[in-house]
Amino acid sequence: MTTAVILVAAGRGLRAGGDIPKQWQSLAGSPVARWTAAAFAHVGPLVMVIHPADREIAENAINGLPVTLVEGADTRVGSVRAGLEALAEQAPDRVLIQDVARCCTPPAVITAVQDALTRHPGAAPALPVTDALWVGVAGKVAGTRDRTGLYRAQTPQGFDFKSILDAHRRLPDAAQAADDVQIARAAGLDVAIVPGDERNLKITTPDDFARATAILKGDAMDIRLGNGFDVHAFEDGDHVVLCGIKVPHDRALKGHSDADVGMHAVTDAIYGALAQGDIGRHFPPSDPQWKGAESHIFLRHARDLAASMGFTLSNVDCTLICERPKVGPHAEAMMQAMADILGIEKDRVSIKATTSERLGFTGREEGIAAIATATLVKP
Repeated sequence: MTTAVILVAAGRGLRAGGDIPKQWQSLAGSPVARWTAAAFAHVGPLVMVIHPADREIAENAINGLPVTLVEGADTRVGSVRAGLEALAEQAPDRVLIQDVARCCTPPAVITAVQDALTRHPGAAPALPVTDALWVGVAGKVAGTRDRTGLYRAQTPQGFDFKSILDAHRRLPDAAQAADDVQIARAAGLDVAIVPGDERNLKITTPDDFARATAILKGDAMDIRLGNGFDVHAFEDGDHVVLCGIKVPHDRALKGHSDADVGMHAVTDAIYGALAQGDIGRHFPPSDPQWKGAESHIFLRHARDLAASMGFTLSNVDCTLICERPKVGPHAEAMMQAMADILGIEKDRVSIKATTSERLGFTGREEGIAAIATATLVKP
């Protein structure tokens, strides 16, 4: 199945302010239209419909991107029709029609529309209306409207190419429509609704530039990555504790606490992501109260410290390095134990093992090492 994309960029965008139309204005270092084109470049052939007066600025904006420029019309309907006709010869199976001012469209929205087109002749993203709806007269509330079943329409709006081209060709030249969904429905096409996204905003006013910049730059999210490493030597005993699970073995691990080398590595990874040192800073081995302490105490402290600093734990990944005992039979239980302590889903915890090919202290079975990574996110 081939899919083409039409980027509607012939409007003047006066409400957004500025000396040039909004689609050519700079946003986070690049023109708005370039951000949009780049977001759809992986989908298929791109046609950007522009105002005849904008050709030079458009060429500069999309320089280096695989975009064909087509001159549009005085209306949105006419501009989309121009884009469709430009694609008629190559006749893709499907077409996505996108407002060029929606430069923050998440990939998941694009994928959802494409997936829906395998089952429907049309598909478009939308968000349910959640606010109360009023009727206003002379600046006062004159009534309300039921919001049940109402949606806020977004783009890209996707269609079977031949069907939407035929629908546009059958329209009177002077016809107007709010969007291509209206045109499709008037032609008898069913249009599926797929989930939209609040980030998929359409730049309309000057304030929208700041919102879009924050989305594109990720300014609203603080992502931290930390790593931890720990080693414990073997001593006499009949079991080891790894990632919260008691594993039978002919040796034990030596340590000030219960010597859970995996849990220690994960704990240090969380502290590292927070730039808060390591276990030794928070639980000094010189302090006798921590002699023989269970390692979940340290891990819970790191978890709670992250929460107090506004972070959510996204995932942890821990690798245990040893020849014996075999970790595989216990990995699921370890993942569950760690997930319970951390307060996250089990599928966000990875516990795995490897050997050192009989090299070094782990290869000589003198001890166990562990390395871990933790990802923290602050919205």
